Amino acid sequence: MPDQEQLTRFETGSGFIAALDQSGGSTPKALRLYGVDESEYSSQAEMFDLIHAARVRVVTSRAFTSERILGAILFEGTLDRQIDGRGFVDYLWKDKGIVPFLKIDKGMQDEQDGVQVMREIPALDELLNRARAAGVFGTKERSVIHSANAAGIDRIVAQQFEIAERVLAADLVPIVEPEVDIKAPDKAEAEVLLKAAIMKRLDAFGEQKISLKITIPSVDGFYTDLAAHPAIARVVALSGGYSRDEANARLSRNPGLIASFSRALLDGLTAQQSDEEFDRALDASIESIYQASIA
Repeated sequence: MPDQEQLTRFETGSGFIAALDQSGGSTPKALRLYGVDESEYSSQAEMFDLIHAARVRVVTSRAFTSERILGAILFEGTLDRQIDGRGFVDYLWKDKGIVPFLKIDKGMQDEQDGVQVMREIPALDELLNRARAAGVFGTKERSVIHSANAAGIDRIVAQQFEIAERVLAADLVPIVEPEVDIKAPDKAEAEVLLKAAIMKRLDAFGEQKISLKITIPSVDGFYTDLAAHPAIARVVALSGGYSRDEANARLSRNPGLIASFSRALLDGLTAQQSDEEFDRALDASIESIYQASIA
């Protein structure tokens, strides 16, 4: 069974999820936004050291506390990283009281039928066991919907729920993430198809809990009934390319949803800021996202 203290906090706590799971493909852009140019590192190892240092700065900030942050999604490489000689996951929960999640997908396949399904996840069971041993509570796995193609959306949902079942079998709580591209010309129609496909599968989970990470919907309140489903621990929303202000405004109009922002959370933070400037900027970002999540 998942850790009951963490499950209760995640299900009932006030706050949002910090997405700190930039992977190999997204790290260069994240570092550029943080003020670190690609000329400042010459290998992937150096790149990951730099993004880890940025994550440590965020997590150890006085602004990053359980009063407003429920959980954090981590990159696989973070499992082997430390903060002040402590395991990163251990520090996050025991020192900060923040529930740790792990991104487990390995990216996506090329678009087909209007969607990008996940690539195969090699040695998934071993990764899940390793995550559980490290103290991780749950996982996150992303795929993307680019158009309202019923066959494609059904395939994405089928794959997501198949992975979710394996995560549950490892006593972890999955965050299923079928993102709908905010630039999709028929975004609202895609969301109708997606919700219907998800609803068909939820009753099969019985006593087990899963979570959803979805794009903020085109129709306000569209996912409120999903958030109330007994098989759903939480529905969290990604910023999806919206600015932080727009994402917050849209989120605040959707009862039952809380944020799980990455770029929108870290926007405005740079390596060049003093610790005081950094903490002040992070605090303002966290407060704005927190208020939108509890609206």
